[in-house]
Amino acid sequence: MIASPVELVARSSTRVRGAVSSRVYLPACGIAATAVGLIAFGWWRGFGGADVAAAVSDQRFIVMGPASAVIIAAILVVERVRPAQRRAVIARGHRHDVIFTIVNVAFVAPLVTVLTLSFSNAVRSAMPWIVLPASGVVPRWAAVLVIFLAMDACNWFAHLANHRVRVLWRFHELHHSQEDMSVLTVFRTHPLIHVSYLVALVPAIVLLANGALSTGLLIAYAGVVAFAHSNTNLGFGPLDRLVVSPNFHRIHHRLEGAQDVNLGFALTIWDQMFRTVVWPTADTIRIDTGLPGRPIAVEQAGERPRHLAVFASQLIAPFRPLDHEEVQ
Repeated sequence: MIASPVELVARSSTRVRGAVSSRVYLPACGIAATAVGLIAFGWWRGFGGADVAAAVSDQRFIVMGPASAVIIAAILVVERVRPAQRRAVIARGHRHDVIFTIVNVAFVAPLVTVLTLSFSNAVRSAMPWIVLPASGVVPRWAAVLVIFLAMDACNWFAHLANHRVRVLWRFHELHHSQEDMSVLTVFRTHPLIHVSYLVALVPAIVLLANGALSTGLLIAYAGVVAFAHSNTNLGFGPLDRLVVSPNFHRIHHRLEGAQDVNLGFALTIWDQMFRTVVWPTADTIRIDTGLPGRPIAVEQAGERPRHLAVFASQLIAPFRPLDHEEVQ
């Protein structure tokens, strides 16, 4: 039986999709396309009239300004005094995370800035009613507190999605590949993972007229998140049930066992509410971290770390096709 033109086109399209999907993971390309589309929209709208250069400078100040640099330096010292696991002064994983730190300051900070401005402008354009007018009833400090709590909750939900949604996990697994945890591990992230965390901007957009998180508060928030990744055996004492500590977060990075637990960024309350909490014990403080089977390239494998080659491979990894087992 002779196929119709429509059937021939359909078959041809199926063969093309099959050929492409055998060489690249198309859903990951969708994340990249989303980022490009957002930035294009922001550029078209003039980023809402924002001073992009000043915004990039502010973002870099939060990531690695003087205050952040002092916090990170202090944590590096504490890691030598109270380590969770003994490591060489400059372990392979630490050297590799330095590369991610430099790339974050130089390139990822501008990317996050334009994504933030573009997303905020897109939300306000599509849903202008979402922005609440200034209220003389709600104190500014209360609005800031609500923004902080809602932002941390949104980060928790986005983090959960990064573990439960396969395409997001393809970008997030890089962060979990670290076997030599340190404070700099907070920078070991794929640049495009930030697309999934844009949802955390919504609370600030809604309450923008009533308050905003100060630079100091954002630096403190980033400091808590960075400290949680450090190679220390420290906690916060009575505040351990509220604030994410290194002992708490290390369980999230454990090599053996479920990793979609202890997902909180700064607060543990969301894990407690949604029953994803695993409290630290004497046995979990020094557990090994990393990805079972090393599904992506890591600097710890092989006789030499090959940092640059591994770094390039890690950035490309989300776009590689799924292997046969994953597809099934």
